[in-house]
Amino acid sequence: MDKPTVYLVDDDPGIRRLVATALSRRGIALQAFDSARAFLNDYEAGQPGCLVLDLGLPGMSGLELQQELTRNSIVIPIIFVSGQGKIAESVQAIKEGAIDFLEKPFSLKDLFQRIDEAFDADSRQRLEQASLAAIQQRFERLTDRETEVMQLMLTGAANASSKEIARQLGISHRTVDHHRTRIMEKTGARSVTELALLADRTEFSPRQPETC
Repeated sequence: MDKPTVYLVDDDPGIRRLVATALSRRGIALQAFDSARAFLNDYEAGQPGCLVLDLGLPGMSGLELQQELTRNSIVIPIIFVSGQGKIAESVQAIKEGAIDFLEKPFSLKDLFQRIDEAFDADSRQRLEQASLAAIQQRFERLTDRETEVMQLMLTGAANASSKEIARQLGISHRTVDHHRTRIMEKTGARSVTELALLADRTEFSPRQPETC
């Protein structure tokens, strides 16, 4: 995995120099930008790291950049920095997903702590995304018939017997048993309850069976 990077967006050259020097001493990679547009033009979505973002940027504000990233489904931990009197904007930023904010002037110790927390959050998010992708791939291996059987298993919960599923699909209960075994093998689920939990974590949504 690529080394995580701090992306700093602040129009104050003094702040950019200060943070660049401090992060360099700690061996932390940094890319600094003087505007939200400059960041958007350069940033490659999916890169590990975090965004240290000034709320009061000229042009596109920090909040507007956060909202733009959300609209484009770009997930990156954001640490907002703001001057005094920006409490309302800071609260809004947190509500919209920022992990924290620092009021200027902030200490480098506090900044390092927030960056460490942001890197940890980013790592956890990436592990979760990888886990979800792996689960999704398991469900995509199911045949159409196996998917039909699974839908009835999930909508009928643990009480959906093979005979009842066989009746609804017009196939033998032995065939249903075979499909159930294959479903559990392919998805890695050890019970119908676990199968339902795995399905809930993916985009799979069972249709309600038609009643006769």
